[in-house]
Amino acid sequence: MKDQRKTEIRVGLTVLLGVIILLWILGWAKNFSLTPTENTVKVKFNNTSGLEIGDPVTVNGVRKGFVEDLRIDGESVIVTLKVDNSIHLKEDAKFAVSMLDLMGGKKVEISPGTSQTEIDYNKLQQGLFYADVPQVMSMVGTFQEDFTSTISDIRITLTSLNNYLTDQQLNNDIKSSMSNLSEVTKKLNILIDENRNSLKQLTSNSAELTEEAKKFLETNKEKMNASVDELQSVLKNTDKLIVKLNQFTDEMNAKQNNLGKIIYDEKIYEDLTQSLKQLNELTKLMLQQLKEDGLKIDADIF
Repeated sequence: MKDQRKTEIRVGLTVLLGVIILLWILGWAKNFSLTPTENTVKVKFNNTSGLEIGDPVTVNGVRKGFVEDLRIDGESVIVTLKVDNSIHLKEDAKFAVSMLDLMGGKKVEISPGTSQTEIDYNKLQQGLFYADVPQVMSMVGTFQEDFTSTISDIRITLTSLNNYLTDQQLNNDIKSSMSNLSEVTKKLNILIDENRNSLKQLTSNSAELTEEAKKFLETNKEKMNASVDELQSVLKNTDKLIVKLNQFTDEMNAKQNNLGKIIYDEKIYEDLTQSLKQLNELTKLMLQQLKEDGLKIDADIF
């Protein structure tokens, strides 16, 4: 009975030890620890290009963590990183997805930063993406197409330029133009040489004329200033006269002066019209009497 109990105890201890070893292996494989040894950092990337859960996180090239989770957020990807808590990240730390090796593996490279302030682990960080070999090759392919098109355009341009330069008529025209230009230059030099003295005299006369004008202005400066002042005074008086004329015209139009009253008074206008008619009739009568029997005048002499 005692032997059976000892056997059961041994089996129980063996099973318990095996479970403990299994749990330890699983914890080691899953980076599980009873005491937290990593800090969690969430980083937002525009592109992760094949990054997977479990990929390494390196700090200055040394592995110090792993990728715990990937989550799509609209057009971006939120990556959860586990970083060894022995690494002190600063608020200016940089996170970048880069190529692990030539086989195409990926990793997250962290530059700890140099700021004096620790990073806020609860804040979402912004990450960068470094182009890898496939993307570089894709860019090279695009560049190759553009380069080929450019070379083709250059070839066409050079062909056209070559045809243009090998045109015999064009070469003759250019030679003729250069010859004519040379001839014109020679004639111009001869003309300048022949008229050098005249040009000097003209320059001298221009200088003298300028000097005389300067002296005249300096001599008559006060008189000219006085004339300008008088002209300004005349202009001011003219402005005053125009203002008075405008005022007089406004008063006349408003019948506020005698001339306006006479011009715009209908009775006076009618009286003047009547007087002119009577004067016209009297003139006609006098002319008629002068033509016939003479002018008859009845006068009482006191």
